Amino acid sequence: MPSRRSCAMASGMETPKLALTPLETDRLILRRFAAGDAADLFAYLHQPRAACFAAMALQDMAAAEAEVLKRAAEGEYIAVQSKADGHVIGDVFAMFEAPDTWSIGWNFNSAYGGAGYASEAARALVDHLFKDKAARRLYAYVEDDNLASQRLCERLGMRREGLFREFISFVNDAAGQPIYVNTCQYALLRHEWRA
Repeated sequence: MPSRRSCAMASGMETPKLALTPLETDRLILRRFAAGDAADLFAYLHQPRAACFAAMALQDMAAAEAEVLKRAAEGEYIAVQSKADGHVIGDVFAMFEAPDTWSIGWNFNSAYGGAGYASEAARALVDHLFKDKAARRLYAYVEDDNLASQRLCERLGMRREGLFREFISFVNDAAGQPIYVNTCQYALLRHEWRA
């Protein structure tokens, strides 16, 4: 399993870039990462809250600077910038699977939690994928103990399709053995999104 695919894992196929023109919501700007975003990225990735982001933990600012350049070039991860203070408060991501399916997910700075930013950004991403990328199906993998992301999937209109027991490991125990976690799969079809 690809550990860097985090909460929304892709099949391992080559991922086309989103080629995202900045999207604006009432409070947010969704855009490509830029070199100046390193400090904000470090703020939420130096100690990731969700286990699925453990492999992406940034050890120092040099790692954050390298990561923002990588994200800017790849285009899978979209920076979510607050209009109020100009900070990048998290990211959303989408990974393509031919011919018309996208794996989606999100990761946000906990300092901005509880204000609906993740919902607002994820809704903009979902709308973009269905309207502009001709997506037929979107899905997300969420650990079974990540209730906030499960609720977000439901607010987006996604339905829970199943629970995969001991599906993937993001960390090892003290003896170096993988700790497997249960993972829920949520999905949304184009015709469900339109309804």
